[in-house]
Amino acid sequence: MEKASDITVAIPTLDRPQALLRCLEGIFSGSLQPAEVLVVDQGESRVTRSIIERFQSERTPVIHIQQSRQGVSAARNLAGARANCQIIAFTDDDCVPDAGWLAWMAGTFSASPAIAGVTGNILPLGSESPGTFAVSVRIRNERFEFRNRALPWYGGSGGNFAIRRDWLARVGGYDERLGPGSPGKAAEDMDLFYRLLRAGAAICYEPKAVIYHERQDEARLLQSFWNYSYGVGAISAKHLRRGDLYAGYILGVWAFWLFWRTGLFPRKRLHAGEGLLSLRGCSRGLAYGFKLG
Repeated sequence: MEKASDITVAIPTLDRPQALLRCLEGIFSGSLQPAEVLVVDQGESRVTRSIIERFQSERTPVIHIQQSRQGVSAARNLAGARANCQIIAFTDDDCVPDAGWLAWMAGTFSASPAIAGVTGNILPLGSESPGTFAVSVRIRNERFEFRNRALPWYGGSGGNFAIRRDWLARVGGYDERLGPGSPGKAAEDMDLFYRLLRAGAAICYEPKAVIYHERQDEARLLQSFWNYSYGVGAISAKHLRRGDLYAGYILGVWAFWLFWRTGLFPRKRLHAGEGLLSLRGCSRGLAYGFKLG
């Protein structure tokens, strides 16, 4: 297997040792190996530590970084500060990279030196089973680039994202008031994509850079509806408060979609009440976002 010379893979984790094991196995089964792997651990599980130690014999360094429980954004920012490589590829502990994931990331950066970041497809992990649901799915068939203003959720997701370290620093990293484990609950990735595009960055969507994301049960699915819409409301209000009217357009598109999900328009609903739940989450997120400086 070939080793990447200048890519750090960063994984935030919180007391999900078996999921982390599956993720690390996926990374080390890849056709291209990273220069280093940073595991930012906000949990207290001894099993997590022992799993990380299993990979210390790999020729790629696996670095265990302990951090207090501050949320995903804080973990990613710490990885960004500690990374030794110019490109940082982020994934999550409940994800499994495809064998060609890192190779396609590296190839895309090499072919397009001007791009700041790369995202890719996110597919459900494993076979469909009763009581489980695919979440955060991103499926596109063609490679394309985002520039200037764009609806940020079209650009991909933070669980499958690589960025040049200088661009991450240029926009101030992730907003630690947003994302899982923070009061903002979600959408830290969309906020980062949005700020990158506003700063003049280009983000490339490469569909062959694939990550598989763990399916969720009904309880986690409903919580995801709430959290995701809360986060969209928060980032919309945050940028509206700063006079960015395009954030109002983002909010309008999202609100229309949520009304569609309530059943006001004919459609097949994934779960009864999902639209109303998401609307409540979005309204709470708006209230939170208007408090952000």
